[in-house]
Amino acid sequence: MKYGVNRKVLLITAGIVWMAAGANILRIGIVTWLTDSQYWLFKIGEATVVFLLFFLLVFKKLYYKHTKRIEQKKKEKNCPFSFFDVKGWIVMVFMITFGITIRSFHLLPDAFISVFYTGLSLALMSTGVLFIRYWWVSRKSNLPTPPPEE
Repeated sequence: MKYGVNRKVLLITAGIVWMAAGANILRIGIVTWLTDSQYWLFKIGEATVVFLLFFLLVFKKLYYKHTKRIEQKKKEKNCPFSFFDVKGWIVMVFMITFGITIRSFHLLPDAFISVFYTGLSLALMSTGVLFIRYWWVSRKSNLPTPPPEE
């Protein structure tokens, strides 16, 4: 490959992609939320539970996995799309397709979509912030050891 990016660019790219995906899902969640604004306090509690479940049990672990994998790459000349592994790209395509299908065919009520998408989006954006934060902390060094898993 003649063109490539360094590991730090992969971290920034990962953060931007995670935050952009989260922002798009948040937009859908808020639009859906506005069409059905009953029981908003209860919905905030439910969205918080969705956020905590996805962030703590899924996305934070993926952050550690992908950060560690990125750090093990060559210093230069990495594929710009290699911030995800093949499995990560397959999961992302599946999730996007599944989300579009559910909304297109109205398979779940708007009350569920609003709560689930809001919580999920905040978890995605928080994970993006972790990538950007790690890049920021390690920008002057050669990417030291991976962040400790908490």
